[in-house]
Amino acid sequence: MIHFEHLTKTFGRYRAVDDLSLDVKPQQAVALWGPNGAGKTTVIKCLLGLLRYEGRITLNGFDARTQGRQARSLLGYVPQELAFYDDMKTLESGYYFAQLKRADMARVPLVMAQVGLADHGAKPVRALSGGMKQRLALALALLADPPVLVLDEPTSSLDTAARSQFLNLLCQVKAEGKTIIFTSHRIEEVEALADEVLIMDTGKVIGRCPAYRLAEEAGLRTQVKLIIAPDKLDAALHVLKADGFTVRRNGVGVLVDVLPREKAQPIHSLSRADIHITDFEVE
Repeated sequence: MIHFEHLTKTFGRYRAVDDLSLDVKPQQAVALWGPNGAGKTTVIKCLLGLLRYEGRITLNGFDARTQGRQARSLLGYVPQELAFYDDMKTLESGYYFAQLKRADMARVPLVMAQVGLADHGAKPVRALSGGMKQRLALALALLADPPVLVLDEPTSSLDTAARSQFLNLLCQVKAEGKTIIFTSHRIEEVEALADEVLIMDTGKVIGRCPAYRLAEEAGLRTQVKLIIAPDKLDAALHVLKADGFTVRRNGVGVLVDVLPREKAQPIHSLSRADIHITDFEVE
């Protein structure tokens, strides 16, 4: 569905994307993961036709450079920085953007209901919460029912509750058959939505793996602090070390390094040894 062939983008002497090649299959979700400055957003802007580039990009066989209109008609885009007409009502915004996209007007109430905004159509956009604005952006991206959804750091501005709700919504959209390519630096977001991950740094692809292996491939660890009764600290250290954890004492507790998806494992180890945990923190 999406084909990148030796994509390279330079700004003067700075090489923002360096020889990236990637195929995204139909109905697949691929994440571009890495720190700020890795080149993720530049890849997205090249895909959208916003930047000139070297190499080749095709969408379902259409060349993004020479057949830009046909290629872009396949895309729905949710940007990192949202831009709406704040004085417009929510439903009115849907009809306005449907006209711009030459989409079927009958889809407007359908996509508003799909993203959970059916009861907020009369509200001015400025009155929507951050999470609702993000859902409105997704609704507008889905108006023309494109086969490909492109998202740039889709939850970067959301709080924890809104982020969880939006991720659940994206997973539903994916289950309906959309091909998705998105940028992120949040491992929990990648693991929830992506099938495959391209690990990027300073414009280069430094790794590629299934989403469930991202933590291992990128060397990511989570630190769990377990608060334990003082008379049980030595026993807790012994149990955790015997179970293969990297652990050290820290005041009234112990610090355990684990993979992000294994945060509960040291708690289970101590529970089996009948060592009571009074509290815990995760970093």
